[in-house]
Amino acid sequence: MASAESAYLSDLYSDWSARMTAEPEMGMPALRDLFEEWHLPTVEPEGVTYAETEADGVPVLWCSPVDAAADRVLLYTHGGGFVVGSRHTHRKLAGHLAKAIGCRALVVDYRRAPEHPFPAQLDDCVTAYRWLAAQGIEPGHIATAGDSAGGNLAISVALKLRADGDALPAALVPMSPWLDMEHKGETLDTNSGTDALVQRPILEAMSGMFLGPNGSAIDPLANPLYSDPAGLPPMYMTAGGAETLLDNAQRFAASARAVGVDVTIDVVPDMQHVFTFLAGRATEADKAVADIAAWIRPLLGLA
Repeated sequence: MASAESAYLSDLYSDWSARMTAEPEMGMPALRDLFEEWHLPTVEPEGVTYAETEADGVPVLWCSPVDAAADRVLLYTHGGGFVVGSRHTHRKLAGHLAKAIGCRALVVDYRRAPEHPFPAQLDDCVTAYRWLAAQGIEPGHIATAGDSAGGNLAISVALKLRADGDALPAALVPMSPWLDMEHKGETLDTNSGTDALVQRPILEAMSGMFLGPNGSAIDPLANPLYSDPAGLPPMYMTAGGAETLLDNAQRFAASARAVGVDVTIDVVPDMQHVFTFLAGRATEADKAVADIAAWIRPLLGLA
């Protein structure tokens, strides 16, 4: 049974859904302002400082826990359908993860659609990764992590680096990843009654903005379900049992395992999309953060 505290997230999502339904012609500025509330479920992590800077022209935010290893970095890519969300909505979640791991996190404020369609988001995240390497951070001391659309980017960054011949990060942590740009997933329908936010119409609208006039829904860098995962780093995936995107994680985990990738997938019953936003508030999120940290620390050489 879900904790009482976890209702905070489903209540927030229900409120957003009601507000979007009441204002179907809501403009992009208002929609982005709405999703800036995404930080609210996350309790401020203690002992973490923040600093804004740029990574070769890409806006980024450092999350630096006290006594964290400076030479280990979690490259965090925020969710929001490639359209909304920012380094500010996700800084507290990234801070919780960084603190639990004992490293710094770098949250990428990549360009958003529709002004900047695919592959602008991926290009910015790859730029940030290469900037870290230029700062002297070894690829084996970097992990990519992200939620929803950012979970897609946590995977596609590694795919793009592999294609370009770059050294790959040590690990990938996609949380509630949104991968299916064709909207064919079974749980999109079977979990439509339990997911308080993510429904087919919003996915169709956001994928259209993300892909733009020239993008393809089956491009492996936009839809990693069409990629060959062979050779990818070890991966830890989380998803909520109540969310419509559940099978995105399950399908990718199955395809990656089939070609020998080390994949751990944690599906938490009754949880909403990106339930890890409840870090510091709900036991389900705190356990997920602790489990991710325990898994990733040896891979970053922090055991």
